[in-house]
Amino acid sequence: MARTNDAGPLPSLADAEWLNNPQARAVFAALRAEGAQARAVGGAVRNALMGVPVKDVDIATTAVPAEVMRLAQQAGLHAVPTGIDHGTVTVIVDHVPFEVTTLRKDIETFGRHARVTFTTDWREDALRRDFTINALYCGSDGAVHDPIGGYGDLLARRVRFIGDARQRIREDYLRILRFFRFHATYGRNDTLDAEGLEASIAEKAGLSQLSSERIRAELLLLLSAPGAIEALHAMRAAGLLEPLLGLQGNVDLAGRVAAIESALDKTPDPLLRLAALAVDMQGEPVPLKDRLRLSSAEAERLALAARRDAGCEPNSDERQAQAFIYRHGTQAFTDAALLAWARSGDDPKDTAHTRRARLPEHWTAPQLPVRGADVLAQGVPPGPAVGRVMTAFEDWWIADGFPDDAERTALKLDELVRGELSSQRD
Repeated sequence: MARTNDAGPLPSLADAEWLNNPQARAVFAALRAEGAQARAVGGAVRNALMGVPVKDVDIATTAVPAEVMRLAQQAGLHAVPTGIDHGTVTVIVDHVPFEVTTLRKDIETFGRHARVTFTTDWREDALRRDFTINALYCGSDGAVHDPIGGYGDLLARRVRFIGDARQRIREDYLRILRFFRFHATYGRNDTLDAEGLEASIAEKAGLSQLSSERIRAELLLLLSAPGAIEALHAMRAAGLLEPLLGLQGNVDLAGRVAAIESALDKTPDPLLRLAALAVDMQGEPVPLKDRLRLSSAEAERLALAARRDAGCEPNSDERQAQAFIYRHGTQAFTDAALLAWARSGDDPKDTAHTRRARLPEHWTAPQLPVRGADVLAQGVPPGPAVGRVMTAFEDWWIADGFPDDAERTALKLDELVRGELSSQRD
């Protein structure tokens, strides 16, 4: 008989591939060998119930960490005490890791840190989690367990904090961002939880306590989500973007980028969307490297994406676009072209913009046909003179449309070398 709760019959995941693969079965069998209970929990169960691909499988168990270590080793599995003080052991089977955590309940909380004790009560374990949709469990038989009503929220596509929303946020202020990220991923436009929104606004001062690295990681996940733009609009209206970015956030421009990505069948690009979001109301890019601790490569990508270049305009000479691709690469050109398109306000299906943005798909930048050794071979002394000749040749070559006629390029190089040597004699 189907198990039920307030949302009606609970489905079975008995046929789920991730639950039946040999690695997962081995971990469940090891943990249950001496009577302990074990259930998958969180993302794997949530995603499986929503028909979303399952990546990692976390397991909750009534066995305490030392028993988990012993049971895994007894079964010939590799166990690593990755967070044993907090009840977590990583069990590895055929190179596949499973985080196995003992059921816990909080005794005291200190921000992200809490004093916990182990328990065998599944509801107590559920109550210390963040959102109801993350507090769903699944036994090795596929039976779904829902101690606090998460399945009903899942059906309603509603992301809801467990218990007191403000208290959950105070335990970790990153949960404000996670609230919007999970809503953007699993919710609908009309299901943004009012209590969660109110609590996020009330506790937004706590965002200043978060490290830049944690904000960056969570923000990029949010920007990749299907409902990212709607969530960003809600965050901006609530005054939650400025504490994170140092500016209100150009959500309209990011929305136009997202519409263009959709029209081109492109996968959402969080860094490109971030580049759009970081354009201020005067149309100027605001550097985010230090604020979000971006890598040098990420910061450079944002700067190039925001660069205004004639080659990114759809009706300019194609050679200007080719010059941009040659100097900065295909990724930088595509970013800048899409951002220029978004700034223009033109239709996301505009033919001319589409043709220009897709230029790298049928044009590859050629290799410069001259090397420093060729300049030296013509008598130019080593040092800055070689660089001047190379720069002048490259500028001519790009402006002339990347000619590949060997005789013509040789004549040009000879002309530039003679000019350099003549200037040195003068």
